[in-house]
Amino acid sequence: MRWWDLERVMELEEELFPEDAWSRGMFWSELAHARGRDATRHYVVAEDGPRLVGYAGLAVVDRTGDVQTIAAARDHWGTGLGARLLTDLLTAATAFECREVLLEVRVDNARAQRLYERFGFEPIGIRKGYYQPGNVDALVMRLADPATATTGAPANGEPGASAAHTANSAHTANPAHTANPANPATSVQGTETHG
Repeated sequence: MRWWDLERVMELEEELFPEDAWSRGMFWSELAHARGRDATRHYVVAEDGPRLVGYAGLAVVDRTGDVQTIAAARDHWGTGLGARLLTDLLTAATAFECREVLLEVRVDNARAQRLYERFGFEPIGIRKGYYQPGNVDALVMRLADPATATTGAPANGEPGASAAHTANSAHTANPAHTANPANPATSVQGTETHG
């Protein structure tokens, strides 16, 4: 994700998360930490032709990855786009040498929870009232080692990933001193994912 993607990212963000959408400033703040030798963030977008259909972001602090956001356009739910975005984040977490990856997901978002479970994430707690203003609890999930994550391939014909907003409305920025992972463009079934 680059600054020129933000207009389209904001359109999708506000469509998918009308109550707790990130602000443009929050995305700018994250992207400010996504480039250079001391990068602590990894953000990607997915495009279907000229249309932006998804995005995802990872923050890294002290070798712990935190999935900040994953979103897929509604008409791409069930296509595996969410799984491809999560795979990209876990590849970045491995490049950042993360020992674990954490995320928060709405307790009422069973579809996203199934996606994370397929990758090996396990529930470790609840954050009461995490998503505001709706006062919805968050399920905290943990993946012990992103380098050994499962592929996330759907089991028993279950459809692919969905939109899953896993971000808090406030970010912490404790830069870890890690290298910025390589992020080549990847074309998968007509959808391009790039940094």
